[in-house]
Amino acid sequence: MSEKNPIRVFVTHVFEETADYLRIFEFLESDDKFYYLNTSKPENIPEKGGLDSIKEEIIGQIKASEAVIALPAVFEEKPDLVNYMMDVAEANDIGIFCIRPFGGLLETPKELVARAGEPVEWNARQLIDRLRKVGRGEDTQRWEVIEFPGLEDDESDETSDEISNETSDKS
Repeated sequence: MSEKNPIRVFVTHVFEETADYLRIFEFLESDDKFYYLNTSKPENIPEKGGLDSIKEEIIGQIKASEAVIALPAVFEEKPDLVNYMMDVAEANDIGIFCIRPFGGLLETPKELVARAGEPVEWNARQLIDRLRKVGRGEDTQRWEVIEFPGLEDDESDETSDEISNETSDKS
């Protein structure tokens, strides 16, 4: 992702900025090398036109995205609305994934998992990797690096020096 080509993200909402909605963006912003554009606009609730206007607003927000993140708290509150949002995404070939409920005490609703796949943990790296995969088909294949205390780089340098000396002696 670059500043010139940010990934476009839609996060499910009920036309208000919930705690989980805002938290998603805090996690995305924690990586200073990841650029995104938020296409979800909870503040854009249509004042006229009723249900048809709301549907049109949702369609426009989702069509502008490359990936949809389904929040379980929003699904629990308004399952019909979130199902409609996922229908719109699927109809427009936009990838969908979900995230586990924040806090780890509750399970992700089974219906949401059935439609959006295995949920991601609340972890910036996992969230960004899934966004890249679902939105652009990029497989980052990043690995966690675990450092073990007590292992010194000096020891490995000595070993490689010994191997280099043995190789040069044989020549």
